[in-house]
This record gives sequence, C-alpha cells and structure tokens, in this order.
Amino acid sequence: MAARRPHRRTTATLALAAVALTVPLAVGCSAVEKAFDCAQLAVDISNDVDKLQKAVSGVASDPTQANEAVDSLDKDIDKLDDRTDNEDVKKAVNHLQTAVHNVKKDLDKGNTPDMTAVKEATSELTKECSP
Repeated sequence: MAARRPHRRTTATLALAAVALTVPLAVGCSAVEKAFDCAQLAVDISNDVDKLQKAVSGVASDPTQANEAVDSLDKDIDKLDDRTDNEDVKKAVNHLQTAVHNVKKDLDKGNTPDMTAVKEATSELTKECSP
C-alpha cells in the first residue's frame, strides 16, 4: 500500500504540471490569434487600398468605384479598430482613418485625391501588425 501513495503524488504532480503548462499556452494562443487577426486585416486593408488606388485613377470614368472602394476600406478599418487593444495599432488605424477621410472629401468635391497619406498610413499599419 505504501507504494501507491507516492504513485498518486506523482500523478497529481504531473497533472498540476500539465495544467500549469496549459494555462500560459492558452493565453499565448490568444495573443497569437490577435496578432494573426491584425495581420490578416492589414492584408485586407492593403488590398482595399490597392482597389482604391485603381478606382481613383479611373475616377473620371466611374466615380462610384472609388466610393465603393472607400466604403470597403472603411469597413475593414473599423473591424481592425474594434478588434485591437494595441495602442500602436490604434494609432496607425487613426492615421489611416484620417487619410481615408481626406480622400472621401476630395471624392465628394469631384477632385482626384492624393493617395500618399493613405499609402503611408497603410505601411505604418502593416508594420504594426507584423509579428
């Protein structure tokens, strides 16, 4: 009987060790998932910016494409803003929102917008979302 007690202690110790190792991994996975989510949304935003750039260059022929591209970009920016609590990412998102707002104003006035600030803000966001 005395042999069983150390066996139970060993089993209990191993079980506690397994739980202790699992908790940080679960927390770590959450951080990895957030980083992946940020990176994926940054790619989506980058694709939206490319579509916007193409639409802006053809704004004279079809201004609705540029407006649709801006709307899509706005939605993806909002998704990222809602899903992150990282201050650097939020700062990059704010820069991008300001740049997109200026593009919207130009489009509303019938002007061809300057995409420089949007491209710079997208680059900043991509950098912040990269692992």
